Amino acid sequence: MVYLYEREWRREEILKRVGSMEQIAGIKIAELSNGFEHGVKVAVVRNGDVNFLVVIDRGMDIVNAEYRGVPLSWISPTGIVAPSFYEPEGLGWLRGFPGGLMTTCGLTYMGAPAFDEGESLGLHGRASYSPANLLYADAYWDGDNYKIVLEGETRESKVFEPNIVLRRRVTTFLGERRIMIRDIVTNRGWKIQPLMLLYHINIGFPLLDEGARFLSTTGFFVPRDRDAFEDAEDFANVHGPKPGYREKVYFHSMLCDSDGNAYAAIVNERLLGGLGVYVKYSKKELPRFIQWKMLGEGTYVMGMEPANSLVMGRDKERAWGTLQHIGPQETKEFNVEIGVLAGYEIVEFEDKIKRITGGEKPEMMEKVEEFIKTSKQ
Repeated sequence: MVYLYEREWRREEILKRVGSMEQIAGIKIAELSNGFEHGVKVAVVRNGDVNFLVVIDRGMDIVNAEYRGVPLSWISPTGIVAPSFYEPEGLGWLRGFPGGLMTTCGLTYMGAPAFDEGESLGLHGRASYSPANLLYADAYWDGDNYKIVLEGETRESKVFEPNIVLRRRVTTFLGERRIMIRDIVTNRGWKIQPLMLLYHINIGFPLLDEGARFLSTTGFFVPRDRDAFEDAEDFANVHGPKPGYREKVYFHSMLCDSDGNAYAAIVNERLLGGLGVYVKYSKKELPRFIQWKMLGEGTYVMGMEPANSLVMGRDKERAWGTLQHIGPQETKEFNVEIGVLAGYEIVEFEDKIKRITGGEKPEMMEKVEEFIKTSKQ
């Protein structure tokens, strides 16, 4: 059965009412044509309640996303920028960072610019600027469920290594409010390589507004720097845009349910009877979580970022002994689910958080090094 338009439908009931399923759901492949986005291939995905834009030429990241016409993600001033404009040095990555529902950071490095083992590394890596080879796009009935699937492959490679391939599958279903991302990362080379991966999920207005809240299964957390220590006890609360606001970043150690999944959400009970966006992921696959709180004018966004490392730079991860690697011909899998909470589902989600955390207030640590040491145990 499909739950759509406030009622349940059998497959036959829907098919009798439409000439084509494209009337209510599906995938359209298109090419953008204006300005910095000229020539960028995208996929427009609709599932009845949620519409979103997968940018095939930008690592199959998800930029614009809406629930029943309400925008969910923050869009930066750059908008979608063609990958040919990539500036890998220093903070040049930000010149083409669209924000969006999910931007991929990695693969052999991400986080702050660093100098590691003789190599100068810019911000957040190459993954988001890598055009994907689109392998599969289809919408079809799977029993009584209408399934929408998009799959593609990107590569970070050069002569003399590395040769890392990311195969991404984006899946959603008619009438559902969730998007499932499954990434298979394979080292097709013959040398061990660093593996750093972060899912940059960016929530914006109107969901993000005064009175919105950040919910999570946090056990303990640490502010990244002096700016984040200011009002750190309010890390979960949202106020309106402030002039001169400096970004605050918090590193969270998450508690999990019995299946090993961690959860976070940004919710706003004042919006349309209650609306939120959640993320669910495996802590075994992605042991780190970063909260980006940037409540300035124009740059008014909160990021939820499951990752396999922090964002201090590859050199720091190597020094801490926490840098992950992927061996020759090895494959690793990462799964992230992003979904919408509506109405009473926010209460149910918060109850789930309390069951996992025991209702305990997260402990704040004073130093990142202390956080690293404790979270490694």
